[in-house]
Amino acid sequence: MTLDGVFRLHARTRPDKMALIDGDRRFGFATLDRMIDGAAHHLAARGIRRGEIVGVALHDSAEHLVTLLALARLGGVVLPMDCRWQPAEKQNLASQFGAAHVLLEAGDSAAGAPGWHALPPGWAAESSKPYHDAEVTAESPFVLSLSSGTTGMPKGPLASHQRFENRFMVYWINLGLNAHDTYVNATPLYFGGGRGFSLAMLHCGGTVSLISPRAGMRELAEHVADVGGTALFLVPTQIRRALQEDLPAPAFPSLRVLISSGSALHPDERLAIQQRLTPNLFEMYSSTEGGGISVLSPADCALHGDSVGRPAFRVQVEIVDEQHAPLPPGEVGRLRYRSPASATEYYRAEGGDAFRDGWFYPGDLARMGPDGFLFLAGRAKDMVIRGGINIYPQDIERVLLDLPGVRDACVAGIPAAEMGEEVAAFIVGEITEQAVRDACRARLAPYKVPKLISFVPEIPRNGAGKALKPQLVATLAAG
Repeated sequence: MTLDGVFRLHARTRPDKMALIDGDRRFGFATLDRMIDGAAHHLAARGIRRGEIVGVALHDSAEHLVTLLALARLGGVVLPMDCRWQPAEKQNLASQFGAAHVLLEAGDSAAGAPGWHALPPGWAAESSKPYHDAEVTAESPFVLSLSSGTTGMPKGPLASHQRFENRFMVYWINLGLNAHDTYVNATPLYFGGGRGFSLAMLHCGGTVSLISPRAGMRELAEHVADVGGTALFLVPTQIRRALQEDLPAPAFPSLRVLISSGSALHPDERLAIQQRLTPNLFEMYSSTEGGGISVLSPADCALHGDSVGRPAFRVQVEIVDEQHAPLPPGEVGRLRYRSPASATEYYRAEGGDAFRDGWFYPGDLARMGPDGFLFLAGRAKDMVIRGGINIYPQDIERVLLDLPGVRDACVAGIPAAEMGEEVAAFIVGEITEQAVRDACRARLAPYKVPKLISFVPEIPRNGAGKALKPQLVATLAAG
């Protein structure tokens, strides 16, 4: 079955069940199915055909989700775009991936070029005429799942309907999301997590309630309470903002599942989240190319605080050396994985050594414990090689984030004449340099103690919460 096909069943078996909440607007599953038909007819009338790549640069609204499902129904391929991008940014991405059409909000200054459509208010009206294309199958392409593009243009695989449903299986089985849940979406829908969790919830017959990603944490907590939210996905940056707010504990009492993904949380942060936000924290290690890789459950947060959990449903994970031979438990090496949800190649881009023999190499270094728990050691490209010795930034970052007064920190390598590279630590907080050095000397090998310590107002991060280390290193050169 295609991703949109299940909504025919939902319309018959749960017509009045709430599917979407968007502000004051409420949509049951029967209404949603008719809106998907109406939107599919509308887009087809604009010349969008099966197999064409379609840029989607829309607000975080019910219409955005309807558009994704309408494109699935008519066989279009979604190219996610941020509606806040400048016209040149949208044009560059559309050109890179060969988008035949781009869907924009009314008034978007990028509209006007052939195939660039400004959609008027109310365009996704209900239709009683079903839209059907028998050529669209479970193996038809659905989404170009793009990387975050922190350096250069993003790249990504072309994921089929079936691969997307395989990703949903991890959400349903490992996170326990189901038709009885009300999922609150508080991240952009062009972003992989917001899009994936929202579609997975609608697919299984659950309810999705939308709130602006720009909402404050207090407003978010009130919204979750108002709609009876039981599931919520936040990136670590949002979670840290919630911890900084003076919210009553627990801030999200109705939540059955709080999902964090994008970058690893510190063990102390996990405990603070369970004490102050909700005890029901699930941390997911994931990637653009394969969806969920591993999951750390609430019970495991205290017992395996440095881990990112056990491999998810049907995901095979191995740690290998530079010759691609599997390493024994406890040894750090290159992480690779494969699953029915994993990509096998990039679209219109070389994969380099990322794809090999059916495995995907995300570029992370890790070790596997004897009990199956996965421990990240950092990015292979971020590893500092000082005098021929491998230094994993995450080892040092754990020490820094443990220190009183340190709110955020990251570690990167900087060029050095004698050793090739030296360790640089970037810290946000109120602590002296001497205190940092004393703590590092007490807990780390001498060669891991940062050579340079720089205090910064904030750690720049992308939308997934990953530190933009090249920007920090560049500030040293500029200074």
